[in-house]
Amino acid sequence: HTGGVSAWKEAGTQIVAQKAHADFQHYQQRLNGFFALRNAAQFALPMPASAPEWPGNYGAKIEPTILFDEKYEFELGGLKFIVMSTPGETYDHATVWIPQLKAAFVGDNYYESFPNIYTLRGTQPRWALDYVNSLNKVLALKPELVIPSHGNAIKGNAEITRRLTRYRDAIQYVHDETVKGMNAGKDVWTLMNEIKLPAALDIGESYGKLSWSVRGIYEGYVGYFDLLPATMYETPASAIYADLAKLAGGANAIAKLAAEKLQQEKAVEALHLCEVALAAEANHQAAWQTKLKALEWLLAHCKNSNERGWLDFSISQVKRKLNAKP
Repeated sequence: HTGGVSAWKEAGTQIVAQKAHADFQHYQQRLNGFFALRNAAQFALPMPASAPEWPGNYGAKIEPTILFDEKYEFELGGLKFIVMSTPGETYDHATVWIPQLKAAFVGDNYYESFPNIYTLRGTQPRWALDYVNSLNKVLALKPELVIPSHGNAIKGNAEITRRLTRYRDAIQYVHDETVKGMNAGKDVWTLMNEIKLPAALDIGESYGKLSWSVRGIYEGYVGYFDLLPATMYETPASAIYADLAKLAGGANAIAKLAAEKLQQEKAVEALHLCEVALAAEANHQAAWQTKLKALEWLLAHCKNSNERGWLDFSISQVKRKLNAKP
C-alpha cells in the first residue's frame, strides 16, 4: 500500500522498499482500469465514469530510492531500523524491526481475523506458506511490541507469541488441508465446503474467509481447469441457461423455484436459479425481486466486511435495475 507516501515525502526523503516493489507497482498500474472498478465496488467508492488510460506494461511511477532483497538497515534518531522482507499479502511486503524497542511493525501480515489469502477485488496469488514463513521470522525476533497496519498493537512477548502462533497455525492448517484434499482428488467446491478450522485455531472470518482462501490456494497452485471437458472451451455454462429454462417450463417456473429455495434459506441456490430465469427473460420482475431478496438475506447473515461490501454493491445494482424505467 503506497497511498500514504505523499503525506510523508519531503525534498531529499529516502524511500525504502523490497526489490519486488517495482514489479508489483507495474502490475497494479497495468490493471488500473480493472482495479478502479473492483475497488469502487468493494469499498463503496464512487464508480469511475470511464476506465483510466492504460500507460503500458511498465508505466508505473516508482517512488523508492533504496531497494533491498532480504533486509536493509539504517539508523535514525538514535535508533536502529531493520527493514525485512516478509512476503504475505503482497510479494514485496516488509516488516520494520526496531531492536532497542523490541518493536515490530508487521503491516498486513497480521489481522484479528483470518487473512485475505484470496481477495474478491482480485490480485496475484497470495501464498499461504509465505505468510507462515514471514510470521516465523517475526516470532524469532521475540518482540515485546507488535504493531499491525489494522487493529490494535499487541504488547508483551507471551501474548504476541500466543496470537501470532495461533494465526500462523490457522493459515498452515487451511493450506495443508487444501493440499491433502487436492492430492486425494477432491474438487475445489468440495474442499471449500469441507475445510473448517478446529476450535483452537478459530480466529474468525471478519476479514478473510476460509472458503475463499481454500479456492485461492487450490487455483493458485493448479489454475482453473476442473477436468470437465466443457471448461476447456470459451463457451460458459450460462450460454445454455435459457435452454434449461425453456425445458423447465420457462422463466416463471424457474423464478418460482428460486423463491422456494429462498424460503428454505438456500439463498445461493436461489441466486443461481435467478440467473437462469434472467437468461431466458432479462426483465423478469419476479426473478429480479427474488434475486434482491436473496442478496438481502445473505447480507443480513453476513459477518465478513469484504463480503458485505460486495453484497451492498450487488443490491444497489439490482435496485437500480428494478427502478429503471422500461
